[in-house]
Amino acid sequence: MEMTVVVAAVALLAVFGLPAIRAFFNSLESKGPTEAMISSALSSARAIAIKERHYAGVRFQKAYDPKGPLEAPQYMVFIIHDFDKTKLANGFRAVEGLQPIRLPDSVGVMDLRRNENEVIDSDEKIKIFEDVNDTTTFSIVFSPSGKLVIHEVQTRNRDGKTNDDSKDDIFNVKSNVENGIGMFVQDSDKEPSRNAFIIYERDKFRAAFENKRPWSDYLKNLASQKIYINPYTGTIIEK
Repeated sequence: MEMTVVVAAVALLAVFGLPAIRAFFNSLESKGPTEAMISSALSSARAIAIKERHYAGVRFQKAYDPKGPLEAPQYMVFIIHDFDKTKLANGFRAVEGLQPIRLPDSVGVMDLRRNENEVIDSDEKIKIFEDVNDTTTFSIVFSPSGKLVIHEVQTRNRDGKTNDDSKDDIFNVKSNVENGIGMFVQDSDKEPSRNAFIIYERDKFRAAFENKRPWSDYLKNLASQKIYINPYTGTIIEK
C-alpha cells in the first residue's frame, strides 16, 4: 500500500511538472542561445573564407520532410564557392568534412523576403509551403578577405551534377533527396546572399498557419527585430 501511494505521488509530480520541464527546455532553445549558435557558425565561415581564399558562408535551409517545411528541421550548412566542381560562376557546395548544424526545434530563422514584399491570405497550401521554403532558405557569405558581402549564390552537390548520379549526402537533386540521398535540395536558381535575419518561434508561426494567416502580424512585428551582422567582423551587431 505504501509503495502504491509513493508511485502515485511520483506520477502526479511528473504530470504536473511536465509543463515546467518543457518550458525549461524551450528556454534553452530561445533566441539568445540560438543567436550564440549562429554567431559561432558565422565566425567559422569567415575563418574558412580567409583560410581557403574563397567566398564562403553559412546557408540556412530546412531539410526535406514529406510532411512539409512546417515540420522540417532547419540547419546551418557551411558552403564554399567552387567553380571547378559546380561549373557555375556563382556555384557553391557544402564544405567537405563539416556536417550541417541543426538549429533548436522551437525556433526558426527567416530572412522575411516573402513577408516584406506582400502580406496576403491564401488557401493554397502548396503555394504557402513554397513561400515558407523560400524565406527559410538563404545564405550569408564572406569574401576571401573576411568581409561580409552580398553575393549571388547557387548551391550544387560536390559533383556539380544536376541529375541523379550524385551520391552527395548534403546537397542533391530533389529526386535523390526524396529517396534519402542528400539532406537538402540544391538550387535551380541563383539568389543574392543576405546581411540580416530574424529568429521566430515555430509554435507561433504554426498557429498562424493553421489559422490560414501564415504571414500574420506576428511576423510583421518581428521585422523591427531584424538581426544584422557587422560586415567587417562577421559578428552579430548588439542592439
